[in-house]
Amino acid sequence: MSMQPREPGKIPAETVRVARAAFPKGSLAIRVRDELGVLFTDKQFVGLFAARGKPAWSPGRLAMVLVLQFVEGLTDRQAAEAVRARIDWKYALALELTDPGFDFSVLSEFRDRLVSADGGWAVLDGILAAAREKRLLRGGGKARTDSTHVLSSARELNWLERVGESLRAALNAVARAEPEWVGAHALPEWFTHYASRIEDSRFPKAQARRVEVGRRIGADGMRLLRMVWTDGAPPALRVLPEADFLRQLWVQSFHLVDGEVERRDPKDRPPGAKRLVTPYDIEARGSVKRDTFRDGFKVHLTETCEPETVHLVTDVTTTAATVPDDRMAAVVHSRLAERDLLPGEHWVDTGYANAGALAAARRDHQVALHGPLKSVTVPHARGEATHGQDAFTIDWDNQHVTCPNGVTSTQWHQRRSEYGLPVIRVRFSQATCRTCPQLRGCVNSPKAERREINLRPRDEYEALQQARKLQETDEWKARYKIRAGVEGTISQAVQACGLRRSRYRGLAKTSLQHQLTGAAINLIRIDAWLTDKPRARTRTSPLAALRPAA
Repeated sequence: MSMQPREPGKIPAETVRVARAAFPKGSLAIRVRDELGVLFTDKQFVGLFAARGKPAWSPGRLAMVLVLQFVEGLTDRQAAEAVRARIDWKYALALELTDPGFDFSVLSEFRDRLVSADGGWAVLDGILAAAREKRLLRGGGKARTDSTHVLSSARELNWLERVGESLRAALNAVARAEPEWVGAHALPEWFTHYASRIEDSRFPKAQARRVEVGRRIGADGMRLLRMVWTDGAPPALRVLPEADFLRQLWVQSFHLVDGEVERRDPKDRPPGAKRLVTPYDIEARGSVKRDTFRDGFKVHLTETCEPETVHLVTDVTTTAATVPDDRMAAVVHSRLAERDLLPGEHWVDTGYANAGALAAARRDHQVALHGPLKSVTVPHARGEATHGQDAFTIDWDNQHVTCPNGVTSTQWHQRRSEYGLPVIRVRFSQATCRTCPQLRGCVNSPKAERREINLRPRDEYEALQQARKLQETDEWKARYKIRAGVEGTISQAVQACGLRRSRYRGLAKTSLQHQLTGAAINLIRIDAWLTDKPRARTRTSPLAALRPAA
């Protein structure tokens, strides 16, 4: 499809007349158009279309349709029908009342174009730019961030369902590509076991019989992989995504023991970041939080939180479910810096706050990152050395450490931790420590003959010590209450826009969904601000309200 950019036109007079009559008090779509003007233009999306071909519907209008779709939680069919039938949507899009709109499949095609160019940021930033022009948004100030899990669009599968459905998907893909070859090589029992969905099968309840079913599926999958990767097989079969997924899953799940296919032991399986969970969303990963297991992704929402202004979502970052929060502060700050949206203070929970994040935020972006640090366990309470790190005096300039007994370290080396992070390894003299009467209370191991200390780089160490002192004050604890509001933003995104479950498959499309969700929340909040709608108060149950003050 091709697209010739057009300047946004005025709203047709007849559309204005009918909309004013039908909505004397206005609606969100009408108020947004009146107050913020045209949010998206065709020029913003000109790179998504070819110069020649069938004319495309206006991408600027399609972007607005996508945001309104998420504001109201509509399907593609419902959104396309709203463009055709809703007067307030025609007003927001500056369409004639007689405009027939477009087929619902256009929205899916446009999302694919946005995904290919990471165009979701243009949609979110278009609303933020309009808010900035109206002085509803400015850099600096305060922001807060939190994350929540997002369930994959594919159903969660147990292990037997996962391997069985993966084999069925591969067989269907191979049969679709080379039906005659499959008909000549498939085992007769495959048509019995894998012709219909695995969830329709009734797996045995006895554990021993379930093990046998797993071995049978493993052997069948191994046979199919050998057939596909033999020299006589059609080469096109080896590049099928379903066949490659089956190969990876079988490597993770099975191995050969005395020539027989057996399931791998838990310790012999890959870590969660690489472990496949479903053949229908190959980028989804499993994660665990406390006692809850989930398959999908994770999203980080950042919003402004100045007391007397509208709170707007400024960043939405989607990752695999296994990416820990402690790596994300730098990612969020870099993206906010690129868009001139960095806060002066950034409030987060314990998952984001660590020495490296605190130091990097201050050093690279001049942002004060605030979040409760993990508590330091008293060493002797867990059977470790009595003298913790705080008992030692560090001389950074001369690169040595002094123990509580006045002994100075002899070695100071720059090293890398097991996670690849820079650390400083300090060692004391073995000859001196061996004769110290407090040696056993200073080291962890009963056989150790000297004390060793691992230090963070100086800027991280000092940032950590300063933050710990600050967080002991009542003033900081009172200020930290501002972070709790981001929980309400996550709740709004889940309930109003369906954030909890991905609409689409894959990380890129899920990320676009979350960017559109952020844009939709901003429109809802700007409209509430313009109409003086008060923010919802924190709900308190009748029983909690009676709790004694003590």
